[in-house]
Amino acid sequence: MPEGDTIHETAASSPVHPLAAEGSRFAIATPHHLATRAGADAFARGGNALDAAVAAAVTLAVVYPHMCGVGGDLFALVRRREGEIVAVNASGGAPLAIDVDAIRRHHGTMPLHGPAPITVPGAVSGWHALWGLGAARPFAAAFEHGLAAARDGVPVSGSLARSLAGETDLRLADAGVRAVFAADGRPLGLGARLLQRALARTLAAIAADGPAAVYGGDVGAALVRGLNERGSAISLGDLRAHQAQLVAPLVRPYRDLEVSVVPPNSQGFALLQILRAIERGGLDPDPLGRDAARLADLFHAVAGDRDRNNADPRAVHVDVDALLRDDHIDALLETADQRGTHVPARRPTGDTIALVAADSDGNAVSLIQSLYDGFGSGILEPSTGIVLHNRGSAFSLDPASPNVLAGGKRPAHTLMPVLVQAKGEPVAVSGSMGGGGQPQINAQNLLRALDLGLHPHEAIAAPRWLVGGMELNAGRSIDAESRVPSHILDGFARAGFAVTLLDGIDEGIGHAHLIVRKRNGTFEVGSDPRADGEAAAG
Repeated sequence: MPEGDTIHETAASSPVHPLAAEGSRFAIATPHHLATRAGADAFARGGNALDAAVAAAVTLAVVYPHMCGVGGDLFALVRRREGEIVAVNASGGAPLAIDVDAIRRHHGTMPLHGPAPITVPGAVSGWHALWGLGAARPFAAAFEHGLAAARDGVPVSGSLARSLAGETDLRLADAGVRAVFAADGRPLGLGARLLQRALARTLAAIAADGPAAVYGGDVGAALVRGLNERGSAISLGDLRAHQAQLVAPLVRPYRDLEVSVVPPNSQGFALLQILRAIERGGLDPDPLGRDAARLADLFHAVAGDRDRNNADPRAVHVDVDALLRDDHIDALLETADQRGTHVPARRPTGDTIALVAADSDGNAVSLIQSLYDGFGSGILEPSTGIVLHNRGSAFSLDPASPNVLAGGKRPAHTLMPVLVQAKGEPVAVSGSMGGGGQPQINAQNLLRALDLGLHPHEAIAAPRWLVGGMELNAGRSIDAESRVPSHILDGFARAGFAVTLLDGIDEGIGHAHLIVRKRNGTFEVGSDPRADGEAAAG
């Protein structure tokens, strides 16, 4: 791997992996060191940020199989070397034949696991769409590291081990999951060898045939057969009809910067609301500063606005311009000051990966891919080795909701990559996992890096807190790492938030990655100590 200049490390799960780096030619950070190295190797072999991002994403589908994979969705923002920013929406719709009335009768609310919340997985279409925006190497080259990891095995990471141990009965309820992750009846532990040979065959087919292998080809046919046996309504026609969308990003100013996100059905607009409200309200941007409780009130108000409005714009009108007008932002600030309530509901915990990559030619990528909950639907289709996501669990069954379940419709989505520019030049590449908390995590990291001037690694590693944790439908509660100062926690309590303390460095608060490009062209990059990742630059 090309060497970068390591700056410092923090208490990561594996202290040998650098979490901060600087370089002038490229930068990359991911939540698993093997994925970072796959991306750095793509750079070393003549690739650019797009090649590195796809190689890292494919590798993460193998080494972080509880969080992402072939059976999940993907969103990305790509800044091409010419300066154009393209949003990639590779989220899939519900099966056309899904029986909404039956789900209402049997469940009342959208189930979290099992076949019902499985929607068309879009990740593979996203890999190919991103590659097609200007990668320098062949598409198949992006699969080399991931294929080897699936075929030959990799040590179980800390995050995967915790996921398997945390809710063992739920995780191992499915025979396909048990066969891979608990072959001897016990869940694989930290450092054990994880072999995924069926997944290796699937990745080899995708490398050879492209997305067609999944969206109508032999892999897709096998996947549909296996899922139909489990009660899913998904069909080969659903897979054939799927395409990743390339759309213009949503762009709004924050001070002298231009912040880009993916439009709905992504929740990215919530970050734009937060930043605009901070500027208009004159709030202290320090998440641990004098206005921390007011920021929490704002985050709570914005979360409620997102949950009322986010939906698939192909099915319903989502008036994003109205949601981002200054009069609406002022109304959110007023709502925050009134400190109303918002009823919480148990939702998936946001098991997702984010990665960031950039190069000196002007290419930059923020990529997020996910299974949603840990191991998604909880179903691993054994002939393909694919773990299926449960993105459909984010649908509503309320007929009055813009996000109501319907065949072919995409659910409201938590994935939200972020790019920041100044006068058309790249400034920051940001990405986070964290379910409904992603707007807050990205906001805290960007405020610390761009307003407070912290190194990206310092911004990411700083004590973090989240209104509603990683849930959607966030209640008036806060999850906070125990490193958050006591006077800030007291302020939250006085503002009416129920505070839950987590560990000092806790994956339950989300993990993120950030690149900042300095005015002299140098990249500073940070990877989150809450994951198993690595930062690299050269």
